[in-house]
Amino acid sequence: MKTRQIFENNKKWIAEKLAIDDKYFEKLSGGQSPELLYIGCSDSRVTAEDLMGVEPGEVFVHRNIANMVPNTDLSAMSVINYAVEHLKVNHIVVCGHYYCGGVKAAMESIDMGILNPWLRNIRDVFRLHKKELNAIKNEEEKYKRLVELNVQEQCISVIKTTEVQYAYRSRQIQVHGWVFDIHTGRLIDLKIDFQKVLQNLVDIYRIE
Repeated sequence: MKTRQIFENNKKWIAEKLAIDDKYFEKLSGGQSPELLYIGCSDSRVTAEDLMGVEPGEVFVHRNIANMVPNTDLSAMSVINYAVEHLKVNHIVVCGHYYCGGVKAAMESIDMGILNPWLRNIRDVFRLHKKELNAIKNEEEKYKRLVELNVQEQCISVIKTTEVQYAYRSRQIQVHGWVFDIHTGRLIDLKIDFQKVLQNLVDIYRIE
C-alpha cells in the first residue's frame, strides 16, 4: 500500500460521513463518553471497531502484543486509570484472538530478544495452567486454549487494579473476556465470572 492512497481513502471517508451527517465532525470534536474500554491485540487483522460494529467515540481502545495487562506496564495501567477514573466506562473487555502470533511465540523455546520479557508473561500463563494444557495432545487445540487462558488471566489482572475494585463498589463496573475467531469472524464470550474472580482475589488483592 502506498501511503498517499491512505490520504485518498481519508478524503472518501470524510465525504461519506458528511453525506450522512453534515455535523458529524463537529459532534465528534465535542468530546468522548465511551461505555467500554477494549484491550486487544496489535495484530493488523484484528480491528476493534470493525469486529464490534461500533463508531468512533463509542469505545476507548488499548492494543499491544497478545492483549496483555502486566501490572508493570505503565501504558496499560494508565489506560485503565484514565478509562475508569475519568471516562467512567462501565465495561472493560479483554479480547484475544485465535492464531495470535504472540501466544504462538510464547509456546516455542526461541530467543526473541527484546520480546523475551513480554512473552514471559504469556509463558507464566502456560505455567499456571500447565496440567490442563499438556493434557491436550492436538497442538492447534492447545494453542487455542492458551489464547483463551491468556484472556482469562489478563481479566484477572484488570480486576486486581485499584481503579476497577473501587469502580465495582461504586457503579458495578464489569470485566469481560472475549476471543475473536479469525476463521469465522465470530466473537466468543468466555463468560468470565467477575464476582467469583473478585471473591477469590479479595484476601490478597483487596484495596480498602
